[in-house]
Amino acid sequence: MKNALSRLLGETTMLNEPVAPARRGVVAVITDGDRLLIIRRSRHVVAPRAICFPGGGIESGESESQALTREIDEELGAAIVPIRCLWRSTTAWNVELSWWLARLVPPIDLKPNPAEVESLDWLTPSELLLVPELLASNREFLAAVLDGRVQLSAV
Repeated sequence: MKNALSRLLGETTMLNEPVAPARRGVVAVITDGDRLLIIRRSRHVVAPRAICFPGGGIESGESESQALTREIDEELGAAIVPIRCLWRSTTAWNVELSWWLARLVPPIDLKPNPAEVESLDWLTPSELLLVPELLASNREFLAAVLDGRVQLSAV
């Protein structure tokens, strides 16, 4: 049955074999007291106008921290210091995400790139969970923060 279904779907691997993530990405978790920096994506990117943490794809040859630094510069015109990886997850679209605690480097003057970011805001985890446009992968991360599986302290 599996082989017939595989042929029907044009697949060359067994259906029960794990699928490697198609892409890898990084997410910046930047705090200001109990608030977190979030963005509304522009109309011109994947998941247009969704609310999420800033970040993006890891390019070939980049480390996670290098990708995170580049993405925040591209999206918000800001410099950051990656502190540590907080969480790892895989989205419904098979994107492997690494969630990094990061600190903005002064002087802090966030300038959203309109090609990628429509707006930004600072919200608490509880406030963020009330936002209907919040991406599902962000909800999973926030649940882990609120139940104590993820600590947002720098130590």
